[in-house]
Amino acid sequence: MRVLAGINQKRLFRSILANSRNRLYRMAFSWTHDPTLADDLVQQTCYQALRKQKHLRDIEAADAWLFRIMANCLADHHRVRREVTCGDMPPGIEQWTPEHATQKDQVAQRVRKAVGTLPLAQRQVVTLVDLEGFSYAAVAGILEIPVGTVMSRLSRGRSALRDRLLDVKARAGTDLPSKVRRIK
Repeated sequence: MRVLAGINQKRLFRSILANSRNRLYRMAFSWTHDPTLADDLVQQTCYQALRKQKHLRDIEAADAWLFRIMANCLADHHRVRREVTCGDMPPGIEQWTPEHATQKDQVAQRVRKAVGTLPLAQRQVVTLVDLEGFSYAAVAGILEIPVGTVMSRLSRGRSALRDRLLDVKARAGTDLPSKVRRIK
């Protein structure tokens, strides 16, 4: 393990933190569905990370460490406010044709809405594993829960998403893909 020490290591850490900001925001937004709260969480995460930078022993684990700090910040927020917020995500980035872009946005909105209906614990695990690609062990470390809990929350979350998306597809016709693509 490399211990963060010296000016070069501090610069490297600050660079990693700056480069992680967009990923942190995406994850915070997917957890909260509130752009203001997501931005506040990212700011709090960056502040805490800079304050506690000396506690990071392995620079290779910086991503998981940052997401763990953000999960703790969100838990602190809910502990203080005892509320869960909900909202819509901004539209997708890549667009090929107007029809394709519209269809892609509609599917993305349905998936975001379905993810937004999951309980926070399942939403956190599903987004960390399926969107960010973290391993079960890394997610367990980020959320400070056992690996078995990660697996059960992920299973329940994916099952609930599948049921919700198939229900939406049945009500809306055939405009959703016939298979829900699994990312991991």
